[in-house]
Amino acid sequence: MTRNGARIAWWVGLAGHLVVLPWYAASGLLAPAWAVAGLLGVWAALLAVGLWLRRRRPLWMLLVPVVDVAVWFATISAGEALGGWTALPPSY
Repeated sequence: MTRNGARIAWWVGLAGHLVVLPWYAASGLLAPAWAVAGLLGVWAALLAVGLWLRRRRPLWMLLVPVVDVAVWFATISAGEALGGWTALPPSY
């Protein structure tokens, strides 16, 4: 791939990463605060990896949004199955 193609791919990957941020931030509707903080930490770490990839392997940035979605979905699913996280208010 050309240098410009790799640069465009990196920007597309970054845009995909930024699109996932609202889902990470809105996880507080379902997950406890400590889990949301952890998810946002993972998101920030993936942003750092993406910035590092800009110089070394820009095409790999296209995988970052895929990892974003996988981590978010796995965390929320595991929390629901194992931790009893639910968006419904507790019944008294």
